[in-house]
Amino acid sequence: MSVENQELKKAGLKITLPRVKILELLETAEHNNQHLSAEDVYRTLMESGEDVGLATVYRVLTQFESAGLVVRHNFEGGHSVFELAKGEHHDHMVNLDSGEVVEFCDEVIEKRQRQIADDMGFELIDHSLVLYVKRKKK
Repeated sequence: MSVENQELKKAGLKITLPRVKILELLETAEHNNQHLSAEDVYRTLMESGEDVGLATVYRVLTQFESAGLVVRHNFEGGHSVFELAKGEHHDHMVNLDSGEVVEFCDEVIEKRQRQIADDMGFELIDHSLVLYVKRKKK
């Protein structure tokens, strides 16, 4: 049984061709350090000759999100992208010129956020940090 099929079964989802294809695309994007929108997934499927409608792509991505297989990030300007749920924390930078999403993790930032919450009498449970950036002009 393929890794994709095992992941779908473990998540309690029936193995269907659209689900397998979309999961494969997300895994390929993960290896290339990319975040995909539903439209990106749809366009890639169409270019590869797969007959999967945009509504199906949205439905499958929502099912994946509910099952904990993917995480949806809603960035400023309605920019919503998906990535596999890896279980490890990271933050994001969004390039406002290109739309590129860059992942990063900085232990100093993480430590400081926990300290701020603690100083104010809170326990930090989760957080999301998004930096909106533009390339420096040379």
